[in-house]
Order: sequence, then structure tokens, then C-alpha cells
Amino acid sequence: MYILDHAVPHIHINGQADARCSTLYRSSVMSAIGIAIHNLPEGMAVALVSLSDIHLGVPIALAIAIHNIPEGIACSVPFYCATQDRRKSCLISFAAGMTEPLGAILALLLLYPFLNQWILSAAIALVSGIMVFICIDELIPIANRYGSEHLTNLGIIAGFAVMMISLVLMEVPWGSV
Repeated sequence: MYILDHAVPHIHINGQADARCSTLYRSSVMSAIGIAIHNLPEGMAVALVSLSDIHLGVPIALAIAIHNIPEGIACSVPFYCATQDRRKSCLISFAAGMTEPLGAILALLLLYPFLNQWILSAAIALVSGIMVFICIDELIPIANRYGSEHLTNLGIIAGFAVMMISLVLMEVPWGSV
């Protein structure tokens, strides 16, 4: 992602919102491309984890589905702000999301014959790293400049809390609850 960030020409928002949102438009397109790139290995990871252990694959698929909601919002809302076109905003979000099933298909075709713990760990690390980079490099600065940095920080903290709670809940044997 770092190499792609430098190879693909784009701008970082300077904090000045213009009336036509042209800066926001370019940044929203780059975020959608980044999320689409993130969704490809994410689909691979979900498919590989599900093939490895269906009892782990189902909660991961559910967690991914839930986190795809704010990803879709992160793609469509800035694009809508810049263009005022609901149809295109939904389409760009849909296109970014459709790379996830494509990743699952590619995982089945290319990686399944070689599935082992290392491949699985590498796929999950790749997905996590891409999204962390996108969040730190693009999404958080946009949220801070176009909204409230306090609200952004509270959202990040709430996200961490949800993740920690879900990790604790996944460790509890359900028969003992």
C-alpha cells in the first residue's frame, strides 16, 4: 500500500474544504480504490479461514460483513458530498465491495491447494496491514479535517472496544454461558 500510495498520483486533503469538493472527490476515489484493494485479500482471508475451520469462518465472515457497512459509508458519503450523485455514490461503493467475492474466488482457485497455517496467517496480516494503512493515511485525516477530531477519536476508541469485546466473547465456550 505504501508503494501504491506513492505510485498512484493523488492529493492529501489540506484541510480547506472548497465549495465544489473537488479535493474531497479525488480523495474519495482514492479511498474507494484502497478499500477495493483491501477487500480482495480480505475475501481471500475469509475463504481460506472458512475452508480451514468453518466454526471460525462463520464468525469472521459475520464480523467482516458488519465492518463492510462503515467501509461502504466511507466510500459513498465523501463521493456523494463531492458529486451529489446518489447513483454513482452507491455504484462506487458496490464496486469496491465486489472485489471481496472476487478475492474469495481467487483464493479457491489459486491458494486452496497450498493452504497451510503460513498462507492463512500471511493473508490475514496482508488484509489488516492494508486497512490500517488506509485508515491512518487517508480516512482519519479526512475525518479530522471535514468533521470533528473528537468524534473521530471517539469512533476509533469505540471500534477498539467493540473489537476487544468480540475477541473476549469468541474465547468464551458457548456451552458454559
